[in-house]
Amino acid sequence: MSTLDAQIKPALDSRRDRGILRRLPSSSALRDAITRADFSSNDYLSLATSPSLKARFIEKIRSFPRILGSGGSRLLDGGTLEHAELEERLAAFFKSPAALLYTSGYDANVGFFGSVPAEGDLVIYDELIHASVHDGMRTSRAARIPGALQPFKHNDIEALRSVIEGAIRTQPSFEEGTGSVFVAIESLYSMDGDIAPINAICDVVEKLLPAGNGHIIVDEAHATGIYGPQGRGIVAYLGLESRITARLHTFGKALASSGAVFLTSATVREYLINYSRPQVFTTAMSFSTVANIHAVFDMLEYGEYLPYSERLQGLARYFVEQFLAHQFAPELVRLPWSKTLLYTPIVPLLSPCAKPLALYLQGRGFLVRPITHPTVPKGQDRVRVCLHANNTEDQINGLLKGIRSWIESDDRGVVASKL
Repeated sequence: MSTLDAQIKPALDSRRDRGILRRLPSSSALRDAITRADFSSNDYLSLATSPSLKARFIEKIRSFPRILGSGGSRLLDGGTLEHAELEERLAAFFKSPAALLYTSGYDANVGFFGSVPAEGDLVIYDELIHASVHDGMRTSRAARIPGALQPFKHNDIEALRSVIEGAIRTQPSFEEGTGSVFVAIESLYSMDGDIAPINAICDVVEKLLPAGNGHIIVDEAHATGIYGPQGRGIVAYLGLESRITARLHTFGKALASSGAVFLTSATVREYLINYSRPQVFTTAMSFSTVANIHAVFDMLEYGEYLPYSERLQGLARYFVEQFLAHQFAPELVRLPWSKTLLYTPIVPLLSPCAKPLALYLQGRGFLVRPITHPTVPKGQDRVRVCLHANNTEDQINGLLKGIRSWIESDDRGVVASKL
């Protein structure tokens, strides 16, 4: 064993002993997963298996002068006509002043929150915000001052109000409008599957910061393609585009591609091009990815996605209604919320026995996965159910019957090492 291996092995052993060691599945496990009903992936609209999208993609590829590679980073040879035209299309589609492509939503959040908040600014974030926002804001100049990064209780408007009011009392620049206050939220939370009260958040920020120095940043990663006109997201569904400083939309979930776009003002876009390290130092997305994104946005613009979205939302409603009808023992499996603004494809089943429940359901032919600490807070372990347009009511009924059968079994507390 090398000295490096010896140095890092105790950290892995500690996680293994606590049952929280992360692993990538083996090839044999992945082959088995293909045969199961998918209640795990982020392919919400089932477009990854859509013959229509595949045909559109092939057509785009044939028309593209370049297919492989990308040429380099955007500031060098990756700043191509294809990338610029896609950004212009996305800015117009999302009704945004400007758009900037990133190779992932993670990079976009790290790039913005790591570069834009300045020393003396305040970043307020929902306590369940994505890890990429944490990783970005921790490296920002704002983080140099203790207390500049402030969480608020998940989706709690009064908690948000309290944090802003406290900041105003201690920092006159916020009330005067010379210091910026950034509020980071997700429109649809990836682990809890609930919707942010964006209207109320806008009202609070605008009322308490009337000088216009309150800036709301909305991560729409899990809402893109599902909600709003032409799948433009929950901000568009609520008609709040003009009240939001920046929106992040990703292409690797419901849209069956990869990469992301950051929607904001032309000035912020120019700033990110100069100061966002993931933007400056990352190779641009490939030409084939650009073609794929064009193909899927054709489906959005022409309305071809709509039957997928409507079916998905219908299945989400059906799942929640049927889950509640089963009246499972809440100490064994429950939802983290009693209602949400919209039915969503993410349904977290909180359970102190998330790992054995997931293994049991996998054995019955359902692809679900346990999400445990440290990915989620302690005591919030869950089986995260993700619904898809290609799922069926029979599959949902079978999954719920599997949960019932697990509750009635004798081995529900056994945690399998393979998880």
